[in-house]
Amino acid sequence: MTIIRERFSADRSLRIKAEPTPPAYRRVPAYLIRRLQMISTAIVAEAFEDEDMPVLEWAVLTVIESHPEIDQSRLAEVVAIDRTNTGRLVDQLEAKGLVERRPSDTDRRVWMLRCTPPGLKTRKRLRLRALATQERLLSCLEPAQREFFIDLMSRVVIANEKYVRPGAGRRRRKSR
Repeated sequence: MTIIRERFSADRSLRIKAEPTPPAYRRVPAYLIRRLQMISTAIVAEAFEDEDMPVLEWAVLTVIESHPEIDQSRLAEVVAIDRTNTGRLVDQLEAKGLVERRPSDTDRRVWMLRCTPPGLKTRKRLRLRALATQERLLSCLEPAQREFFIDLMSRVVIANEKYVRPGAGRRRRKSR
């Protein structure tokens, strides 16, 4: 339901058209953040629809390029997905020849990751397209507002980083 607020001029002789009042839930940060995340993911997916590069693979490839020789456990933490899915995504990128795994020099149980030359080439080729998605997402804001918005989001994320863990917020299975 949309409620139209009416305002009147000071002498009440002129009715001023006002914006519809949004439902209360549309002012809840958790709701807005979730919607923004969905919109952001959809914009990136749309930009990459002609590529064999799902959004999560792009995120993993980006982190690996930014952190050469990162291990899979740390990668899972940075991307905030569980280790099983991280391994699956690395498998897919490795099968495409975009990343390579190497055993750690200090612990053979640990896999170190880095982009291959084709992986670096793919990142370079798609980087402008990825940046354009962020520009498109924030195009409704003035440049100064964009910086301020990013600063505020960053502050909220940093202050609440302890809650970042894969599966957080999912329903727990009922014990039998």
